Amino acid sequence: MNQFKRKTTNSEETSQIAARLAAFLQPGDVIALEGDLGAGKTTFTKGLAQGLEIRKTVNSPTFTIIKEYKGKLPLYHMDVYRVADAYEDLGFDEYFEGDGVTVVEWAHLIEEQLPAERLTIFLYREEDDQRRVVFVPQGKRYEQLCKEIFS
Repeated sequence: MNQFKRKTTNSEETSQIAARLAAFLQPGDVIALEGDLGAGKTTFTKGLAQGLEIRKTVNSPTFTIIKEYKGKLPLYHMDVYRVADAYEDLGFDEYFEGDGVTVVEWAHLIEEQLPAERLTIFLYREEDDQRRVVFVPQGKRYEQLCKEIFS
């Protein structure tokens, strides 16, 4: 499985990578975000929202689990950190197969419910504000998407 990597030196660069990704997204795309607390998952999602021309302030849906935003495409922002049961039916598939883009923070916690084809993005804290951003495409569409972004 191919991986595509980029280092960023500040949160603005992390947001810019996400905004670039947004230009290639289509309805039904699923992005799984992984990283420790403070790694930049919500910052990345804010960049996606900016790229999707979403005007509302994006913040982590930690206690609501899912927030919806309207833009060029709808953005469904999920934070499943507090989901008690990975098999609980919260209707995730309706979002995954919907008319928007779904971003799932802490996606490994609902691995069994995620679509097989998706883009998983790992955010690693390096030093200070630096991050290592690793895109792991799962499926031909996401492989092509990564090639476009990283070319």
